[in-house]
Amino acid sequence: MIRSEKKIKELSEILNKDNNIVITKAIELLRQEKPFEGAIGLLTAYYDKTSDFSVRKSIAGFMNDLKDQTACEEVIIEIRKTWKPDTISMLVSSCWQSGINYAGYSTDLARIFLIGDYVTAIECLTVIEESVHELSKEGKSEIIKLLEKGTPSATDEKKALILELFSILER
Repeated sequence: MIRSEKKIKELSEILNKDNNIVITKAIELLRQEKPFEGAIGLLTAYYDKTSDFSVRKSIAGFMNDLKDQTACEEVIIEIRKTWKPDTISMLVSSCWQSGINYAGYSTDLARIFLIGDYVTAIECLTVIEESVHELSKEGKSEIIKLLEKGTPSATDEKKALILELFSILER
């Protein structure tokens, strides 16, 4: 990703106008450009605060269409933050929908799997499953240990997902 203070400032100004039509158009234009550092964070923050369906859909579409491998780190940084559950779910969903390799962040996704809601847990499971073939034996073991620690406090529905994730990791 490129670093551009000018682009960050321009996007920030557009988002601060609270004009949903202008924001949606700006996001559509962003989808045609190479992503720049900071855009994911700004868009995530706006997604978390707005209730406008069209803007949220546009931001989710932008995230789903990311194809630059270097965007992974910024997406994971946002996933680690304290956002609303639906914002975290959108971010995790974008991980598998974008097709980018998140294998290097599987432990982070396993943590989110444990603390997130059921929908987010399913999204995390999907991302981990997509990249399980890229994980080392040590990486898989680390995730399994993490899951074992979190299993006793999990809900019954989540326990079923944990068992599924154990199965995926042990293949």
